[in-house]
Amino acid sequence: MRKKPATLRVARWSATHPWSAIGLWVVFVALCLFLGGAAGTNKLDSEESGVRESGRAGKIVSSGDFPERAEENVLITAESGGKLDRRAAQRAAQDITGRMKALSEVRSVGEPVPAPNGKALLVPVTMNGDKDDAINRVGPLLDVSAEADRTHDGLNIEQVGTGSTAKGMSDTIGEDFKRAELISVPLTLLILLVVFGAIIAAGVPVLLALSCVVTAMGLSTLASHVLPETSAVSNVILLMGMAVGVDYSLFYLKREREERRKGKSHLDAIDIAAETSGHTVVVSGTTVIVAMAGLYLAQEATFASLATGSIIVVAVAVLGSVTVLPALLAKLGRWVDRPRVPFLWRLTMRSGESRLWPVLLRPALLKPALTLVVSIGALLLLALPALDMKLKQPGQDDLSRDIPVVRATDRLTDAFPSEGTVHKVAVRAPADEAGQVKAALRRLIDRTEGNSLFAHDQTPVIRESADHRVHTVEVGTPYPPKNPKATESLKVLRGWVPEALDEVPDAESGVGGAVAQGIDFTDHLEERMPWVVGFVLLLTFGTMAVIFRSLAVALSAVLLNLLSAAASFGVLVAVFQHTWAEGLLDFDSSGTVVSWLPLFLFVVLFGLSMDYHVFVVSRIREMAEDGASVRDSVREGIVRSAGVVTSAAIVMVAVFSIFGTLNAVEFKQLGVGLAAAIMLDAVVIRIFVLPALMTALGPWNWWPGGTSRTGREPSAVPVPAGTGEPTGPAAPYVQSLVPGTDQAPSPGRPRP
Repeated sequence: MRKKPATLRVARWSATHPWSAIGLWVVFVALCLFLGGAAGTNKLDSEESGVRESGRAGKIVSSGDFPERAEENVLITAESGGKLDRRAAQRAAQDITGRMKALSEVRSVGEPVPAPNGKALLVPVTMNGDKDDAINRVGPLLDVSAEADRTHDGLNIEQVGTGSTAKGMSDTIGEDFKRAELISVPLTLLILLVVFGAIIAAGVPVLLALSCVVTAMGLSTLASHVLPETSAVSNVILLMGMAVGVDYSLFYLKREREERRKGKSHLDAIDIAAETSGHTVVVSGTTVIVAMAGLYLAQEATFASLATGSIIVVAVAVLGSVTVLPALLAKLGRWVDRPRVPFLWRLTMRSGESRLWPVLLRPALLKPALTLVVSIGALLLLALPALDMKLKQPGQDDLSRDIPVVRATDRLTDAFPSEGTVHKVAVRAPADEAGQVKAALRRLIDRTEGNSLFAHDQTPVIRESADHRVHTVEVGTPYPPKNPKATESLKVLRGWVPEALDEVPDAESGVGGAVAQGIDFTDHLEERMPWVVGFVLLLTFGTMAVIFRSLAVALSAVLLNLLSAAASFGVLVAVFQHTWAEGLLDFDSSGTVVSWLPLFLFVVLFGLSMDYHVFVVSRIREMAEDGASVRDSVREGIVRSAGVVTSAAIVMVAVFSIFGTLNAVEFKQLGVGLAAAIMLDAVVIRIFVLPALMTALGPWNWWPGGTSRTGREPSAVPVPAGTGEPTGPAAPYVQSLVPGTDQAPSPGRPRP
């Protein structure tokens, strides 16, 4: 007898030992959370994780082991925005200095520094303790600044610095994500309520997805001690976890319900769902994981961190779907369809085929060549703006000006340009050459004097490490990072540094800073992108060829995914590189796309689209192997899978779209890009391009393997118009390998 699939064996054990399976899952979730909390997060150091010259500069600075203290700046300006009353400003500065010195969190307070333009006065403050913990200790300093602002009429007193800026951004972004979570869960529940028509059935996928997210966050924290974690990982885990967690549960639940409707016992329905939907979940999840692994080929720490978080959450979602979900369904029994929402329940339990999908498919089936030309032409038209894609790392200038600390930073850099955009020159040389290095850096500073590309409000200070081997100096530029002049100043400085160090033969140097990191990161991605893209394309092709034993299906999967990815990139560029959508999505266009986004979006899209492609094409192949004609196979396969594909796509689009409402431009672009990609893939590709292409190819779809055609002949499968239901003696279909089928197993096939 044929050995039972692993997904079936695991599901059978879970279904027959539900409390044990549920208990083990709860222990697993709790253990991951506990261990993750106990271990703490190993955060990615932006200086040490860089690439190219800026990465080298960061490593040089880190090797100097400089004592890093949190710096705060109290900025005093006129409330009117005009010329500052010097006497009033000095009185306020003395008041602030006295109050700050009384705080245990403050190490020292410097002398007030007047701005060259006469419009501001700056009080520099150095904090005690660890720089990384400044966000938690800056509260009393902010209270002093706020009290001074209330006390001194006619003056605007603000605080900007290591801790205050981090706290201001954290509060804003934290509120963003709290709002996103509050919206995403009820919205997902509402969509699933429409899909299932029952409250418990709608709640199970959401509950499982949330448990997968928190489990993955705990495991990701542990993994950060091997691969340091970037701050965006938790957000990506939430995004991916809710999407795939709900989708995988949706596939499983839909199939289990369909089998019960056909008269199967509850345990048999779970068995069939495990063998079909469980198999598809494992295949799809594995494909997503291997696709995400392509990000490691980018050879960059941020991508490695994002790949690790995504892989963990997808793996946990797969594990939960094939283990604890069968146990939940077994324990709930028919209660999974309770309480029923009357109208929605009748809608979801409606018998017969939908009238909409056959109408939508008619152009692709009757005139495939014309449908291909029109639909592909429309997608290429959408992709056209992508040819003008400009990449840039997000920075201070990409943040919303509605955030108070961002407005304060703008005023600070306007009055003191050297406090804004800076280039960090780092030099490492033997200790006995320290004098030569300092002399070379002084010559470099002198060379910037009088050059309009550099800031001159303060003289740059040369820092020396305790062992005299590492020296650094920060050279400011009066231009924001997105200004071409800032890039020009970097190029000029990078040309001057080797010339200045010409007399120090053993010196190793580099120029870093925000501008340098952004440029180097973008250039590095452009160099590595072909390797990542090639890996993902090869993986997709190989996976589809193995699953369907058809090179034609594999090649079409790659081409269709490329087409939908290109179209989504075009939408991304059209929305974010221009200004027409600024009011609609509440952002200020920088004329660029976040540099890490296209590569990440490409990998995620190729992984997620496999869910739909495997599902739909498997149903079409099932019909073909059962003897149906090409047109009937395409029609029946797509119509019978449309409900699950549409439901899953709506859930994904809804979750991704919520990220488009966040303040951070990178997450706004990620949400819009993924939502557009999934929508195009589920609608245009699945309804028009795929059926038209497969109809046009005919028997060549299954080249070179062909189909077994072990079932009925096409003539024995008349499909009455508007019903889609086969008739005749061979009406029972071979059971699908994927979820969503509503046909009985083939006669003679062993059923556990």
